[in-house]
Amino acid sequence: MNRFLLTRRHVFAAAAAATSLLGLAAAASAQAPAGQKKEAKVHRLAIHVDDNDAAKMNLALNNAANVTEYYTGKGEQVEIEIVVYGPGLHMLREDTVPPAIKSRLKSFRESFPEIVFAACENTRTAMAKAEGKQPGDIPLVEYAKSVTAGVVRLIELQEEGWAYVKP
Repeated sequence: MNRFLLTRRHVFAAAAAATSLLGLAAAASAQAPAGQKKEAKVHRLAIHVDDNDAAKMNLALNNAANVTEYYTGKGEQVEIEIVVYGPGLHMLREDTVPPAIKSRLKSFRESFPEIVFAACENTRTAMAKAEGKQPGDIPLVEYAKSVTAGVVRLIELQEEGWAYVKP
């Protein structure tokens, strides 16, 4: 009977320890203490445009607007980067962007500051060479930021956990 009591004590002690550990784990996974906000997830989306096609650029802009409106409507943060290279650079070139796209891009910058337009410098350099110009002679819309290589930028964003869409 003494052996039976010893075994029961071990089982009881093990159960008590397990209950304590579960309690500690639950407390550790609970929300931040009162007065501290839990860090909200930021939704990040990279959109790829490599066609000199106003319809595809409009689709990319529609995707960006829809995602932004969806998440901001839920009170959540969103960051979007539209990466443009190859023939798609015409969509961010001041001298070749179709007027309707240019107007829409300007409107986007005013309405959706969380959307960034990234222009590929490798493409800009290649276009300048083909046109007998210097890269600086290929004007970009004022709100486009330059990135060294569009493809590399997409890789970097995906490696940082950004979602990727090519309309």
